[in-house]
Amino acid sequence: MAKDKVKSTGTFVIMALLILGLAGFGVTNFGGSAGSVATVGRAEVGINDYARAIFSRMQRLEQQTGQSVTFQDVRNFGLDSAVLAQLINSAAVENEAATLGISAGDETVGDHIQSLSEFRDASGDFDRQVYEFTLERAGLNASEFEAEVRNDVAEELLRNAVLAGTRAPDILVDTLFNHERETRDVTWARLSAEDLEAPIPNPAEDELATYHRANPDPFTRPETKSIRYALLTPNDLASQINVGDEQLRTLYDSRVDEFVQPERRLVERLVFTTDSQASTAKIRIDSNEVSFDALVAERGLNLSDVDLGDVAEEDLGEAAAEIFALDAPGVVGPLPSELGLALYRMNGILASQETTFESAKEELRQEAALDRARRQILELVPEVEDLLAGGADMAMLAERTDMKEGWIEWNEDVFDGIAAYTEFRAAAAQARKDAFPEVVELGDGGIFAMTVDEVHEPDLRPLSDVREEVAAALIRARTEEALMAQAEALAEQLRAGREMAALNLDLESDRELPRNGFVEGTAPGFIEVLFDMKRDEIRVLSFDGEAWLMRLDTITKPDLGLPETAAERDAFAAWIAAGLSGGILNAYTQALVEQAEVEVDQSALNAVHAQLR
Repeated sequence: MAKDKVKSTGTFVIMALLILGLAGFGVTNFGGSAGSVATVGRAEVGINDYARAIFSRMQRLEQQTGQSVTFQDVRNFGLDSAVLAQLINSAAVENEAATLGISAGDETVGDHIQSLSEFRDASGDFDRQVYEFTLERAGLNASEFEAEVRNDVAEELLRNAVLAGTRAPDILVDTLFNHERETRDVTWARLSAEDLEAPIPNPAEDELATYHRANPDPFTRPETKSIRYALLTPNDLASQINVGDEQLRTLYDSRVDEFVQPERRLVERLVFTTDSQASTAKIRIDSNEVSFDALVAERGLNLSDVDLGDVAEEDLGEAAAEIFALDAPGVVGPLPSELGLALYRMNGILASQETTFESAKEELRQEAALDRARRQILELVPEVEDLLAGGADMAMLAERTDMKEGWIEWNEDVFDGIAAYTEFRAAAAQARKDAFPEVVELGDGGIFAMTVDEVHEPDLRPLSDVREEVAAALIRARTEEALMAQAEALAEQLRAGREMAALNLDLESDRELPRNGFVEGTAPGFIEVLFDMKRDEIRVLSFDGEAWLMRLDTITKPDLGLPETAAERDAFAAWIAAGLSGGILNAYTQALVEQAEVEVDQSALNAVHAQLR
């Protein structure tokens, strides 16, 4: 593997930015020394490759969590090992391609580079100056990058050769497709306390005591902490902050796109490789041979893959005029896009909207006041920390700052007041008596500190305190038991040939229920039980003081004679094939790693880790 190379040419600009960003970590070149953290046969995992991949993973974690991520966090999650394993797998493919003599010609390399949008000018044409400037900023020269492209293309050729012809067997596709798309028709009845042949009598005192002792969990108070806290939220300060109209006008003008929106359209776009494919697809749609949805499925895509969302006229380039000329949903094209000719389906028209400054002023005033309050709270944090370090309690914080003192009996079932904050509940769960109080930030920009006065261990509440709850639970349990016996007796009559309609029950019928369906008014697990039943089978369920009598009427397999179902089946087959392909490629790559001579340089890894800390 070439030293200090970028691993994916398709994301070159992102990696170039990572290189620049890594300068702050001191790992863009590691003093200019050449080296690798691992070798796989004749291929190398360069030091900079590894460092950039780690940094990229840290950035992705920050985007996903919205929180700052350190290298130690990456190590705690074991992601450093995952990154190294991924790079070693790639190196194994590179090594095998070189061993087999697979290479890409100059013309292929050139075409690939010129296809990358990162190297195009404003008109969309490849620009040599942009190309060289981008490489220079990334610390690479053209020969290094072109060698990297050649390696990447060779690796892709090998991968494609391994996956060529991968097809899911029909018996596998049909079995899984039928399993997923089968539907059920069911007739059912719910039995409640009103359906009992005789009401459940109120339990005696000794019965309540016995049930209370035998079922302690519902009547046990969880560990509870007596907590004193000091709290300050942006809302507490916002009412004291005055925001002038001039500032509000400036804020309105800076966000005018939010308040003045042009007409927009809900649009989907299906791009084709060639002009003839796009034209043929439009002819098929116009002749009602195929629907747009079916075309998407034929390509092995989901509608989410082609959805552009709600777009303005300026977002659609040359295609905008014809799409915005539609006054009702429809399909137009082929029309140009930045990816090639495409068919566009317009699904809805969103009228232009305008919110005037006068209408938006109060909302903007509140936002601006809250924003300033958050900044003031942030500036207050050092003062609060100094007070806590000096031994201040919650009452003193409230006296010396704008924070408000409060008290709460908190356990995992309490969500009122300050306990509505996730950050408070997390801190309270970890808090211990006599622990040093700390300032904790809230998601809305507020802060709090707290101390634990007492910790009350879980205890069974006395029967006298929960008598009504115990009585209700015991009656519910006995009701459910009686209804189950009654439902089972009715089920036996049905199995003996009696008609369900003759049972004098309120019957419900649901048709074509899918495997992931839901039937309102039924017990948890109703669908799972339904799909475990045979046709005409009778079953009984119970839950929370009620019972259900159910009969499976029909099992319906998907009708492949319908064009839309056939298209779904083909898309499903493509999805299964993609899964098989991924498994085959993973197995092949792992075999290459196992047969190659892999050496990891721990000292080089440690050097990178030291720079990233």
